[in-house]
Amino acid sequence: MWSIMTDYERYKPMRTFLFLLVSLFILSCAPSGPSENSLSGEALGTTYNIKYFSEKDIPIEQGLDSIFRVVNRSMSTYQEDSDISRVNRGDSLVKVDTLFREVFRLSRKVYEESGGLFDPTVGNLVNLYGFGAEKNLRRVDSSRVDSLMAFVGLDRINITPDGEVIKEVPGIYLEFNAIAKGYAVDLIGHYLEQHQVEHYLVELGGELLARGKNLKRDSFWAVGIDDPVQTGEDRSLISAVELNDRAMATSGNYRKTRIDPETGVQYVHTINPLTGYPERSRLLSVTVLAENCALADAYATAFMAMGLERSVALLEELEEVDAYLIYSGEEEIRE
Repeated sequence: MWSIMTDYERYKPMRTFLFLLVSLFILSCAPSGPSENSLSGEALGTTYNIKYFSEKDIPIEQGLDSIFRVVNRSMSTYQEDSDISRVNRGDSLVKVDTLFREVFRLSRKVYEESGGLFDPTVGNLVNLYGFGAEKNLRRVDSSRVDSLMAFVGLDRINITPDGEVIKEVPGIYLEFNAIAKGYAVDLIGHYLEQHQVEHYLVELGGELLARGKNLKRDSFWAVGIDDPVQTGEDRSLISAVELNDRAMATSGNYRKTRIDPETGVQYVHTINPLTGYPERSRLLSVTVLAENCALADAYATAFMAMGLERSVALLEELEEVDAYLIYSGEEEIRE
């Protein structure tokens, strides 16, 4: 018996095959959503950890190298040829870059709000107690402290529009270590956002900046706050915080201390710019949440120098700043 196959019936198997082939091609080309990426390393005298979600590969290592290089060149007191080292030596030919000027502007803001208790001109005193680029602890006495206080005061420095640093007293020694690390975190965040990364967590030496969510867990980024009275090498946490498009920085006197080998006196690293001496108070640590990490870093240092009562009073005035204060035997959250 003869049968007649129409063109449609004849090519039906081939059409089915082509349909499946095209469908598979479309599915393979369709975006699968942002993938999780992690990166860690060492920079600026500390370690960093970065997590982000992106749909495309970005030159993250190249970007980080560039950021760390320009920050060091601008603000590292450990580099002899950096802008800040040249300024401290009295080099009148140096013209500081935009990074230096922005950090100086933010420093002046916190300096004024804290009544001078955040002051990057304490560099000479930081070196005296052995916490700066000059590591050796020098002999500390009241006459030496008094002599170095003549070089303290951020209001005694100005920067001209073309980047020249004008110091009222030539011996003023600038040190941005209490804000530069947070500023570097902000630069990393800006770099990621330039590459369309909306969800990330950047950590550099304990300072953090979070944007978006941890898409792997579909939640805001969860981070911990160190217990300031912990002992031993193991890290223990006293609390956890969810960061929703916020920066976080912690300062405390529970890790960085130095002991005078001659007298046995122990010095904490928080220097009070108004007295010239390390500040010991009821505050054990301060964790600050702010809109950017540079400000969070600076406020955390300021609060440690201000002590509990002054810190609480200032927090009542700062609308965009939250803090978790841990002090002798108790803890208190200020929001």
